[in-house]
Amino acid sequence: MSNNAAPDSWEQQADVGTPETVESKDVSTKFSTLNVNAAEFVPSFSYSPPQEENKTDSPVESESPVTNGLYILLQIVLNTCKVGLCVTAGGGSTVAGHDGEGCEESESGVPADSWEAVAEYSDPPTLLTPDDEDLDDEEEDGEEEVVVKPKKKPVRPEETRSKKEHVNVVIIGHVDAGKSTIGGQIMALTGMVDKRTLEKYEREAKERSRESWYLSWALDTNQEEREKGKTVEVGRAYFETDKKHFTILDAPGHKSFVPNMIGGAAQADLAVLVISARKGEFETGFDRGGQTREHAMLAKTAGVKHMVVLINKMDDPTVQWSEDRYNECRDKILPYLKKLGFNPAKDLTFMPVSGLTGLGLKEQIDEKLCPWYRGDPFITFIDNLPSLNRKMDGPFLMPVVEKYKDMGTVVMGKVESGEMKKGQSLILMPNRTPVVVDQLWSDDEEVTFVGPGENIKVKLKGIEEEDVSPGFVLCDPSSPAKTGKVFDAQVVILEHKSIICAGYSAVMHIHCVAEEVTVKALICLIDKKTGEKTKTRPRFVKQDQVAIMRIECAGVICLEQFKLFPQMGRFTLRDEGKTIAIGKVLKIIE
Repeated sequence: MSNNAAPDSWEQQADVGTPETVESKDVSTKFSTLNVNAAEFVPSFSYSPPQEENKTDSPVESESPVTNGLYILLQIVLNTCKVGLCVTAGGGSTVAGHDGEGCEESESGVPADSWEAVAEYSDPPTLLTPDDEDLDDEEEDGEEEVVVKPKKKPVRPEETRSKKEHVNVVIIGHVDAGKSTIGGQIMALTGMVDKRTLEKYEREAKERSRESWYLSWALDTNQEEREKGKTVEVGRAYFETDKKHFTILDAPGHKSFVPNMIGGAAQADLAVLVISARKGEFETGFDRGGQTREHAMLAKTAGVKHMVVLINKMDDPTVQWSEDRYNECRDKILPYLKKLGFNPAKDLTFMPVSGLTGLGLKEQIDEKLCPWYRGDPFITFIDNLPSLNRKMDGPFLMPVVEKYKDMGTVVMGKVESGEMKKGQSLILMPNRTPVVVDQLWSDDEEVTFVGPGENIKVKLKGIEEEDVSPGFVLCDPSSPAKTGKVFDAQVVILEHKSIICAGYSAVMHIHCVAEEVTVKALICLIDKKTGEKTKTRPRFVKQDQVAIMRIECAGVICLEQFKLFPQMGRFTLRDEGKTIAIGKVLKIIE
């Protein structure tokens, strides 16, 4: 019975509601809901009796002295806050005029001015100074703007812009020549990958018995690439020297990933062709089926002006820094590069390096080891190259290389001309979709302003990720990129076993677009030596000939005349996994 009695008695207590419980409830509610209308705490010398409203509270206060002390403390705190708020709300009016009721009004938000003022002044209590009372008269809009804008952003990007020039370096070459290893070694030498991360990669690589691959893991980040030791996508990284900011684009060397490599080369200013000096490897890379030739040619057609040829693996037991082997590799590839149009005096530089040990990349090679080469190391050399002439004043234009979804639509690419700021309105061609720039990153650093040559990521408002595809062009609404489906082009047939006639189709790569095209008509042939055009229309074109032909695309794409905008007017044609021709757009027909 005793067990049951206890709950009953509680229930009875609850039903009856004895005065004590009522009072205790009253106190607890007071604590849970702060009494805003409590009488102000005033020192004894200027004491005035409390208002009518608060008289009902007096029995509780007299009966519970302990809570009373706490209560007074709470009131002090409340009243001091209230006084501060009232003073600011009333623009410096006296406290006496603002007792409980006046402030209650400002709490409930009847007069607009007072609650805005409360909101502005409530977080830092120290703001109540004579100077700040003057600040009240300022426009509220201005103050709100100051609050919204982050203070340090506008300063930073300007500084990064003015200090260093951006240079995009694409690392190309045959599969297994050591491109990713050289890229990783550059990152390690310039301090972009810390020692601990490299040690971790080294341990992981050892566990998979792939010790020599650990440097490439700085750029080959996904699992598939690490397991096979092959780059698939274009890896991105960046490093800085005293003068310049370099973006490394590590292109895949394997022949099945050449379209990815073309996308990488389209963004580059400088190409680094990596050749393996190891016996047997150089020969397979350079022979007709190898990627050394094709990559060099694609880099040239992508508009890369300068090429550095790194003869890698010079520390290999089959080479041992031999000058004869270095000269042999150089002399074999030089005629081919000349044929592509690189000038050996100005556009080409050869240097021996070892990607795995890092020799010849940052420091000059030791004279004992390599007495015959005393040139600059690679990083010093590219740092001292003359500045590139960029189209600063032109309208903004950026072909989209990649897109993904991340709290909105993010597109990546290299700014080809003009400048762009955060909040700017642009259009996305060829669909003419209006978009607004929401956020900007230049090489993973958030900025508010970008210029030509920078590799950027842009978050766009006003478009879904599904509606963007690589090859779209982000541009200024006042001068949108030209679009077309049919155009005339001058084409050089590089290697194609059979003849090419009207009706022939291939895949065209132009800036970042890969589009299926068909030859509609052959207009004329051009003599390579004299540059004269034939009077009659040719029936077909074969290898090593130059022709002007009308080409039709499967869909509408963005392109420009080569003479007006070279980056958007040069293309390559590929068929059956091989590059068969290069060309330039002469005229857009429709």
